[in-house]
Amino acid sequence: MAELRVVLAEDSYLVREGLRRVLESSGEIAVLDAVGTAEDLVDAVARHAPDAVMTDIRMPPGHSTEGIRAAHAIRAAHPGVGVVVLSQHAEAGYVLDLVRHGADGLGYLLKERIGDRDQLVHALRETARGGSVIDPVLVDALVGRRRLEQTSGLADLTERELDVLRAMAQGMSNSAVAATLYLSESSIEKHVSAIFAKLGLAEEPRLHRRVAAVVAYLRAAGS
Repeated sequence: MAELRVVLAEDSYLVREGLRRVLESSGEIAVLDAVGTAEDLVDAVARHAPDAVMTDIRMPPGHSTEGIRAAHAIRAAHPGVGVVVLSQHAEAGYVLDLVRHGADGLGYLLKERIGDRDQLVHALRETARGGSVIDPVLVDALVGRRRLEQTSGLADLTERELDVLRAMAQGMSNSAVAATLYLSESSIEKHVSAIFAKLGLAEEPRLHRRVAAVVAYLRAAGS
């Protein structure tokens, strides 16, 4: 498997260097640069042309959502670069802010994933190829504390279809969902088709229906 070229952004030196070591220890990631501000991140992407970026959500100078704003700037200027945002906040509003212009090539992981090397590498590879990844803990937390809007179409989904949708939110392919849920791939394909139909997501050339389904789910769950 080809080595993935990555730029990191995290204002804490210790966390930044720890993250660098975790990623490089996989043997699949080459960290081209590691910076401490959103401005330096945007500059580093322009200089290095990486495959993907991993950035903290809060960085100097405002320590608010600089990582999300940097993600939007990077995707606008370099649409081939995937961006994974790390956050301590399991809040749907942050995710919706991140994907408001489209979710392709974007990921949102909770910072507790820093020790999960496989999950970090998966998120970087998935976004680098144009996919999207949403932390499963975030999705489960939203499901546990919110009622889905009755008018959203999501209320019509069965428990199994919701399981499939949760897995889709993690960036899983149909085959990966099948393995996770111990079902055949053909069964997953039927569930996915049913989800699209119930959410009114007709097949369109420029619409990533898997992403649209996940965003609809999060929007209703976080309302």
